[in-house]
Amino acid sequence: MKKLLTLASLLVLASLVLAACGTPTTEAPVAPAPSTGGLPDLGGREIRIAVENAYNPFNFIDEATGTGVGYDYDLFAEACKRLNCKPTFVQTSWDTIVAVMGGTGQAEFDIAADGITITAERAEKVDFSTPYIKLAQQLLVQANESRFTSPDELKALGDFKVGAQPGTTNYDLAVELFGEDNIVAFDQYGLIVQALINGDIDATVMDNVAGEGYIGANPDKLKLVGDELTSEELGFVFPKGSDLLEPINLVLAEMKADGTLDTIYAKWFLAE
Repeated sequence: MKKLLTLASLLVLASLVLAACGTPTTEAPVAPAPSTGGLPDLGGREIRIAVENAYNPFNFIDEATGTGVGYDYDLFAEACKRLNCKPTFVQTSWDTIVAVMGGTGQAEFDIAADGITITAERAEKVDFSTPYIKLAQQLLVQANESRFTSPDELKALGDFKVGAQPGTTNYDLAVELFGEDNIVAFDQYGLIVQALINGDIDATVMDNVAGEGYIGANPDKLKLVGDELTSEELGFVFPKGSDLLEPINLVLAEMKADGTLDTIYAKWFLAE
């Protein structure tokens, strides 16, 4: 899943999104009516969007207001303005999202938006949007770290710990690179970052775009080091056969074409 290319090379791509909400009926779903602007009109329909509220800058709680904010919030607020729908954000755990992606959990949401990497294995159980961000995984460390800049140099230390969140592609890569005995598992990425700042772990494998967000939120405390470890694409997750796929795909294509996606991306990811 979750997840330095140079900032100039990060691509914000058109995407789509996901699942049917509303009360089940025995009738076939009615296709959304086209709007005068060329987009479907969802008639004020509520769309439930799952987020952890713990993955800055995609979604997190603003300490000053106690409300959820971030890239996902802004993107779906704008999408629903154009489609005449109501975005309702549902705070849930990453474990719940993973269970749905693995086919062992029941989705209580229409869309999962949490910086989720598109993989063939996950796509067997759920549908993904077209990619909306391309990224790489990289090592996130303390700003004053001078002992290592690569996985090999970190392993050469012998006694080290790397924080990771189970069920993510970051965790899988960390185990592959460093061995499970050197991994410390955390339920949320915010906890991993705090452990890193506190010196309880030596590094974490982090999506570079999310890493930039955490760096921006913690000036002079964190940095990304070394080469890109992977190249991945993020997509929104939704149940198979969702009738929201096409409308959201269309609106995100429009938002890409008119520069809105670039503006939202710059607000949350282009930290100085």
